[in-house]
Amino acid sequence: MHDVQAIVGLIALAIAGAAVAHRLRTPAPSLLVLVGLAVGFIPGVPDTRVSPELVTIGVLPPLLFAAAQQVSLPDLRTVWKPVALLAFGLVAVTAAAVAGLTHLVDSSIGIAAAFTLGAILASTDPVAVTALSRQLRLPERIGTLVQSESLFNDATSLVLFQVSVTAVTAGGMHAGGAVLRFVQLGGGGALLGAAVGGVASLLLRRGGDATVLAALALVTPYVAAVTAEASHVSSVTAVIVAGLMVAERRVHSRQPSGRLQAAAVYETVVFVLENAIFAVIGLELATFIGNLPSGEGGRAAELAVLVTVVLLVVRGISMAVAAFVVSRREIAPSPDASYRPWQAATVVTWAGARGVVPLAAALSIPLTVDTGGPFPHRPLLLVVATAAVVATLVVQGTTLQPLVERLGVVGDPGRLATQRDRARQAITAAALSHLEDAAAAVEASQDAVERVRRELERRADALRGRLEAEEPAPPVTGSFTDLRLRLLEVEARELSRLRTAGEVNAEVFRELQRQLDLEATRLSG
Repeated sequence: MHDVQAIVGLIALAIAGAAVAHRLRTPAPSLLVLVGLAVGFIPGVPDTRVSPELVTIGVLPPLLFAAAQQVSLPDLRTVWKPVALLAFGLVAVTAAAVAGLTHLVDSSIGIAAAFTLGAILASTDPVAVTALSRQLRLPERIGTLVQSESLFNDATSLVLFQVSVTAVTAGGMHAGGAVLRFVQLGGGGALLGAAVGGVASLLLRRGGDATVLAALALVTPYVAAVTAEASHVSSVTAVIVAGLMVAERRVHSRQPSGRLQAAAVYETVVFVLENAIFAVIGLELATFIGNLPSGEGGRAAELAVLVTVVLLVVRGISMAVAAFVVSRREIAPSPDASYRPWQAATVVTWAGARGVVPLAAALSIPLTVDTGGPFPHRPLLLVVATAAVVATLVVQGTTLQPLVERLGVVGDPGRLATQRDRARQAITAAALSHLEDAAAAVEASQDAVERVRRELERRADALRGRLEAEEPAPPVTGSFTDLRLRLLEVEARELSRLRTAGEVNAEVFRELQRQLDLEATRLSG
């Protein structure tokens, strides 16, 4: 009963904190970690102890899956070079820098244990990045770069974490074994995620009931994560790959109402889990600090500050290289951009907050090594890792939006409007070109055909700036409904083609897809 009360109280705290953050125009993650930290230090409040399995299997899968839905393969192809550089090169450099600093500051911490800390903090967090950047209007390439990097560098850092933990617990690991372990975890997770995503996409396409489709979309990330854990491969990689595959094929679902219902369910689930886990981060830091051995508080605070500074410095230097040497074109996509590469690099650097995935990794540090002794410096590593997470969420989270506005690294709303109108013109033209074939397929009456034609032509005229007076809509007939639904499928396929060709971005695609789904749901009752 106590656990149930604690869970309900935590959820209530998270929802209340998110509501207050919205009213204060403050990022919810930043406020919630502070609230959790403050509550954790209240006398009489019991310690918060969250198992790593609860975070890894219970919380992370839907959050990672939802984050993967925000990135599409056409967008990813435009920034794959800097993403690959940051997701692999920057993670390795950051882990090595943190490990070297940790060992230098405290030589009693061995290199393998110090590298464990570096691997935990080496990556940005997709949950935190998505939550912090939700209200920002970043340019398309920068937004895609930040989100894609946070997805793929998590997979890299967690594989490095597992390799480093194995080196500590087993007393060492040779380079060949580490590389093989890296390939097994990461590659195995990717293959498994592709398989789960492919099966889920097939079921979503052939499913009929909207509720079943929504439930299938909700359970897919859990299936990927649980299967990956059972197969001893990276569950994070599996969930991310499955999410990318399902996102790329969701337009082919036969039930628009199922897509709408799944989106509504996911919004609620993500909102509750996302806000609750940020409050847990603050509570966990209070617990870890309280459990530190006597006299280690000062050492932990000093190391946490130094590690946080190193994270920012290494990321800043790496982004400067990426902006001015390696990938200038990807960061500044056009000569008439309103910002310069160094401004974009500054925003990307500051958007690199840590969050839920580092917490899950820290909690996963084993209690003992293979010989039965305690994992070296585990309480200290927990405090330093969680304190660095809290610092990035609070400092970077509260200052990211002012920084973006100050530097002027914002998307062009006029460009989005133009892109949206062109996409609407294209899908309307596709529907008109298939009107006769669709009418024959559903045996529509001539009146229904003419009404649909007038409706589509009015829409086309409106998009060309020649909006005609609206006519009172006659009652909907069966033949009209069948014909319009068939043409909505044509429009959805054309929209999918535009997305695959990279002619519309993810935001425009989701908006227009939702409009088509709403119209299809209205017509089908």
